[in-house]
Amino acid sequence: GAVPGDWRGPLRGGLPRLDGLVPAARVVDTRSGALPGGGQRPSGSGGPHGHPLGPVGGRNPDGSPRFDQPVGEGAYLWWYVDALSDCGRYGLTVIAFVGSVFSSYYHWAQRRGRGDPENHCCINVCLYGPGVRRWTMTERSRASMSRGTDHFAVGPSHLHWDGNALTIEVDEWSNPLPRRVRGSIRVHPRSLSGRTWALDDQARHHWGPLAPSAHVELELSHPDLRWQGDGYFDSNEGSEPIERPFSSWDWSRSILADGSSAVIYDVRQKTGDDRLLALRFGTDGTVSDFQADPRHPLARTFWRVPRQMRSADPPRLVETLEDTPFYQRAVLEATLAGERALTFHESLDVDKLERLSTRLMLPWRMPRVR
Repeated sequence: GAVPGDWRGPLRGGLPRLDGLVPAARVVDTRSGALPGGGQRPSGSGGPHGHPLGPVGGRNPDGSPRFDQPVGEGAYLWWYVDALSDCGRYGLTVIAFVGSVFSSYYHWAQRRGRGDPENHCCINVCLYGPGVRRWTMTERSRASMSRGTDHFAVGPSHLHWDGNALTIEVDEWSNPLPRRVRGSIRVHPRSLSGRTWALDDQARHHWGPLAPSAHVELELSHPDLRWQGDGYFDSNEGSEPIERPFSSWDWSRSILADGSSAVIYDVRQKTGDDRLLALRFGTDGTVSDFQADPRHPLARTFWRVPRQMRSADPPRLVETLEDTPFYQRAVLEATLAGERALTFHESLDVDKLERLSTRLMLPWRMPRVR
């Protein structure tokens, strides 16, 4: 899933037209840590031998979400949803964290030998669009958290799976300007996926979609907002802090003319070769490789985050959606798989995340309530 942001204020005039664009999460090389046939990978951080299979990827084998998966010391697990309205003016992102991976509090607790992920949970909600932009990411301790096979609650907000749809009940306050975000979001998967892929050479970090495509309904009282549109639901997990193996990455997903999605995941590890994957996800559930083009640099953001995109020709920046001290998200036009396409693109600079100045700034947007 996507990394939260928004450090520069509301968008200028709302979202660009993105009808039919279903945001996707990061996809990685299937060669690391996967069992034959692309099934569930082994639990823990080891190879395919010597460890029993258990709940992985925050899901059941059929791809339905499961919220009681054990998470080890210093590890993390999150569920991610995003969607865009049918009118193209509004969007949302929701990320529910066990072990808030970008939290300064979790980072400092690990350094003190107290890296209990259940003591650092939050539900991050971002709303996009004219007049309704909000950001909430309040971290809470295990005293304010509960989770079971079909539910995950953090403070007054919670997620619940009823066997057919995911309901997210939100009751939060935005930061740093306190404005209420209250209401419900329902995610109706069009299909479910039980597959996960390793993100790093050691197979300690994994990603996988639960619902590559979904119908999403939003109904909020604060702000007063109702819409429906296309959405996406996935999960990420790691058995160690995210800053340990990664230096930076660029990820992009484009919608092609036949309705399939082209995903490029371009990651730089602190140790080991770069990892590159270019995958095309068909509407029938098939996955195939395509040839990735050379990198083209993009203008750095306000926070000087470097970003680049693999494209047959220089991509065009349509809009920067998120601009933080260590992460950016943007909408581009790029040429890949032989087509010019509208592209969701993100860049994460883990080296910038590790800076003391960033760690000290984050609590202003990500406060902790005991």
